Amino acid sequence: HVQLVESGGGSVQVGGSLRLSCAGYTSRTNVVAWFRQAPGKEREGVAAIFFTTGGHTYYANSVKGRFTISQDDAKNTVYLQMNTLIPEDTGMYSCAAERNPQLPRGTWFLEGTYKFWGQGTQVTVS
Repeated sequence: HVQLVESGGGSVQVGGSLRLSCAGYTSRTNVVAWFRQAPGKEREGVAAIFFTTGGHTYYANSVKGRFTISQDDAKNTVYLQMNTLIPEDTGMYSCAAERNPQLPRGTWFLEGTYKFWGQGTQVTVS
């Protein structure tokens, strides 16, 4: 069983930075992703990192060049470094994990891909 715990959210001014943490993945985890949900909008995939492919990463177009996802195996933690934040980045950020080693990488942004989810951490940019 995988229990994910997010931290690092908060309120920040436009142009600022935050680093989110997602702790709790295991040695059997294949992929960890970050999703976000803004008020009144559907949850969307933000970034993902695949462990079995040497840390291959994927990003939503809206965050490319501003966000970076990374892993620290010593701490079983995935980070999401968010720079140059804009109001459209506001939302509840949740991390998700999946073990399936055969998971097609093209499905990284789909909610149904992931079995394990954290509770989320709020990010507000104003």
